[in-house]
Amino acid sequence: MPNIELSDRERKVLEAVIESYVVTAEPAGSRTIARKFPLGVSAATVRNTMSDLEDRGYLYHPHTSAGRVPTDLAYRMYVDQLVPRPAIAQNEVETLRRELRGEYTPIDALLLKAAQVLGVLTQELGIAVGPSLDTAVLERLELIQVSSDRLLLVFALSGGVARTIFVEVSNALPREAVASVGIVLNDRLSGLTLREVRATLRDRLRDSGTSSGEVELLNIFIEEADHLFDQPATDGDQVLLSSAQMLAEQPEFASNEQMRNLLELTERRDLLRRALKARPLGGLTVSIGGENMDPRLSAFTIVTSTYRQGELEGVIGVMGPTRMPYQKIVALVEHTSQLMGELLK
Repeated sequence: MPNIELSDRERKVLEAVIESYVVTAEPAGSRTIARKFPLGVSAATVRNTMSDLEDRGYLYHPHTSAGRVPTDLAYRMYVDQLVPRPAIAQNEVETLRRELRGEYTPIDALLLKAAQVLGVLTQELGIAVGPSLDTAVLERLELIQVSSDRLLLVFALSGGVARTIFVEVSNALPREAVASVGIVLNDRLSGLTLREVRATLRDRLRDSGTSSGEVELLNIFIEEADHLFDQPATDGDQVLLSSAQMLAEQPEFASNEQMRNLLELTERRDLLRRALKARPLGGLTVSIGGENMDPRLSAFTIVTSTYRQGELEGVIGVMGPTRMPYQKIVALVEHTSQLMGELLK
């Protein structure tokens, strides 16, 4: 990796190139930078500094253009060290509160609305993910026999969250066996998070059945643990997106091929879900270009921040080309996550 220690002049020139490119979507030339930004040096000095920054991996020449474009490394430097302290305009604060005020049931509706408002305010693709239940504590569960080959498993989780899932069985089970297994499951799993249940269920249920019916049902839970105890917090698709229209109007998606790639990404909720679940919870995260886990996201930046619903956490944010106004977007995403936390209390 190139040396990230830059001189004061290099930092100022790099910041100017980034801000110019974010606004114009055009490669920045030394004359333009010297004329538009108060750097106090000549265009020749700016040109030499830009050349040095290119050698160190912060800028590059697109095709035969005389100007230069920031690299992912440049944006990372900008986000971590150069971008001014985030601030949000008062009219944007008012828009967010006005649009998200009121009650939406279920939580999906509020999350989708938040993603849509973020998409409009940032001109990027708004993204929201329901709270992950991995850290939710299993308070109790109930097994209800609804037919000879189907059981209903009812979860009662911390924070008043309830979830249901059907369990298929191959043979009709005696009601006594179902009731006995329910007692065992509550005795050995209550008080654990769903993540802990998945990781330790096999050991906790070993040698716990006495009749053939109990053993059969317990084996189903052991074999299907990853499925039965991996519960999404929202109904339907967990990743909620705003309209891609705002993003489609940006220069990066001017060609038909680029537009097709964008539309394909919006259809690949599984890809976006994996990318978002791989991000650390607990605050703001900015993944730039090649930092994203999937190469199909290498042309994008994803900015997210966590929000809380009781003991649970989800994420809200935006996705767009790496050329984005980071200061504005970081401020909007952080403020929206805070507002979501207030509304979900």
